[in-house]
Amino acid sequence: MNKKAKKCVIAVDHGTSGVKTAIVSVYGDVLGWEFEKTPLYLIGDDGAEQNPDEWWNAFQKSAKRLVSKSIIDETNIVGICVSSQWSCTVPVNKNGEHLMNAISWMDSRGSPHVKKSMHGLINVSGYSIKKLLRWLPITGGGPGLAGKGPIGHIMFIQKEKPEIYKKTYKFLDAKDYMNLRLTGKFASSYDTNHLLWLCNIKDLNNIHYEDSLIKELGLDKEKLPDMIKSTDILGTINPEVAKEIGINGDVPVISGSSDVHMAAIGSGAVQDYETHIYIGTSSWVICHVPFKKTDVFHNIATVPAANPTKYMIVNEQESAGACLTYLRDNILYYHSNEAKPHEYSELDDIAEKIPAGSENLIFTPWLYGERTPIEDHHVRGGFHNLSLKHNLDHAIRAVFEGVAFNSRWVLKYVEKFCKRELNPINIIGGGANSNVWCQIFADVLNRTIRRVKNPIQANARGAAFVASVGLGYINFNDISNIIEISKVFKPNPEHRKIYDCLFEQFVNIYKKNKKIYWKLNKR
Repeated sequence: MNKKAKKCVIAVDHGTSGVKTAIVSVYGDVLGWEFEKTPLYLIGDDGAEQNPDEWWNAFQKSAKRLVSKSIIDETNIVGICVSSQWSCTVPVNKNGEHLMNAISWMDSRGSPHVKKSMHGLINVSGYSIKKLLRWLPITGGGPGLAGKGPIGHIMFIQKEKPEIYKKTYKFLDAKDYMNLRLTGKFASSYDTNHLLWLCNIKDLNNIHYEDSLIKELGLDKEKLPDMIKSTDILGTINPEVAKEIGINGDVPVISGSSDVHMAAIGSGAVQDYETHIYIGTSSWVICHVPFKKTDVFHNIATVPAANPTKYMIVNEQESAGACLTYLRDNILYYHSNEAKPHEYSELDDIAEKIPAGSENLIFTPWLYGERTPIEDHHVRGGFHNLSLKHNLDHAIRAVFEGVAFNSRWVLKYVEKFCKRELNPINIIGGGANSNVWCQIFADVLNRTIRRVKNPIQANARGAAFVASVGLGYINFNDISNIIEISKVFKPNPEHRKIYDCLFEQFVNIYKKNKKIYWKLNKR
């Protein structure tokens, strides 16, 4: 078929570092894309914000450039669907104007307020047993004590910025804010909004807010958005927006979902227990499952998936690719006039020359706290067992390995949660472009790693698939047969003993030092 004649979706992949707008066929072929950066503003040790106007401007610029390339005929754009970073919070007024910067998923300023609300006389992992017994059967989890979820953000605004809380009409996640700008409609999807931990998800066909939980936290239900399915059509694009980016004004906007949900779809691992690892700024190990369950001790739970008929396991490693970015910007090229490379191939080449295990140098990737398998916003990263024999090359490989060690730690509890070994594992995200890193993951996890074709496009592809399902072009079961695997990485048995030993010590580093981290980083 002529490329211009294909039916396509404008898929928006809105991440922490920027907005990627892609034209993707309804069968997952990425035909072109444009990217615009968006800054992150760190506030003290615990705050992290972004400007919603910068999100929107990045979308408009990237979309306008993309459409101007005339990759396809304008009449063949059949929908728009947004995938956004999850767990950002934007308070907006009735006019849809944001009242402050968006609070990022990295922000933990609400932690004291969540802890106070969820604490009791007898506690498990910081939660009142009484409240756990109420929350878990209904929502499958509870507000994160680290304060990095939307409840932490909302409570921070309520308690410390009451004038903004009072003016707020709706609290929206990032995806829902972008949809508001696209359509003028205030809404969220069941899967995205579930992270409030205020929804009854016992029946996937009847997900709804649980009034008693909202009341218990002292929040106002009317400030929470209405919910629809990820595959539902929210409305048509605002004519002024359509004119600005250069498309027809009757294009439908599909509700969409968060980056985590979209990545699961775009990875091709859409059947029960099919697993993927995402390596971007953050990381996770996720699979769809046919049950609702929670592991409160390791911050793992099932939530409604982008496929409205399924649950999926959620967890998150706070810093993955962010560790390499930190290494590049603050160590390798700090105060250097030399241009920083946009690609990490140089780091790959260096890491490949160092033997497995980096001569027992261990890097812990907890640069901004951690969520899974330990929810601890006091913990911090570092190099351990550093000696005079080590050089910068060892440190570079140790960073690759440290991120993989943490993923193995997560995988251990995800497999226990599923009661089975998860193998093979699809890998997506920017980190999946590194052959060295993929092989390190295979060796450290002792699992077959399958790199999905164009792994960095998984979120955009997932958004296109969700739109395609909503528009009736495909169904979710088709996706496994559509996705292509570009390369398979098998574990090297010669590295098994090395990585088993180092992984054991990696976990011990946290266990032996968590009190020190708390003392150094407590408020």
